[in-house]
Amino acid sequence: MATELHGYQYSVYSWIVRLALHEKGVAYDWIEVNPFAEDIPASYLAMHPFKRVPALTHAGFVLYETGPITRYVDEAFEGPKLQPVEPRERARCNQIMSIVDSYAYWPLVRQVFSHGVFRPRMSRPVDESEFQRGLEAAPRVLAALESIAGEGPWLCGNQLSLADIHLAPMVGYFVLAEEGRALLQKYPRLGAWWSELSNRSTFVATTPRLPPALR
Repeated sequence: MATELHGYQYSVYSWIVRLALHEKGVAYDWIEVNPFAEDIPASYLAMHPFKRVPALTHAGFVLYETGPITRYVDEAFEGPKLQPVEPRERARCNQIMSIVDSYAYWPLVRQVFSHGVFRPRMSRPVDESEFQRGLEAAPRVLAALESIAGEGPWLCGNQLSLADIHLAPMVGYFVLAEEGRALLQKYPRLGAWWSELSNRSTFVATTPRLPPALR
């Protein structure tokens, strides 16, 4: 039963799904799709009518939207469970995933990473005001996550979960900006979590290779 992941090499959400697949030990074929291109294949638009990434196909089943994809990956494949069983821990996992999507993605990725790291490397226009707004908004997000993180090594306790998988790539991009790294260091619980997760083999294996910084 072939598994295919359609995604964009620099997409943080494609990275999240890749990380989930690697944590579960699932073999898959990667199919590159640039959602910003003018000539997106009709075959992809038939899978994802909103022209975004990623999309997963598994034995004829097609699914898009990152949260449903990672939950499906966890439940449809063998491997370590990535969702807590205990109701409160599971609710916390889902809460963190929602916070990541609703409040972390824009300042950490679309503002700080995009305008402070990605756009300069790709020789694209940079809006310094967007970068600064991201830095101003990030502490509220980081403080909220710091306050609800569990006592164990992972965000929801002693076992890595989808909460960790959804947050890690966003932090991974955020800390590529020097200012992002400095901000994260102000939150000791998140800092310890990041030190552990950023050295995990699955995270290293799935980290996108960005173009070199321009001198």
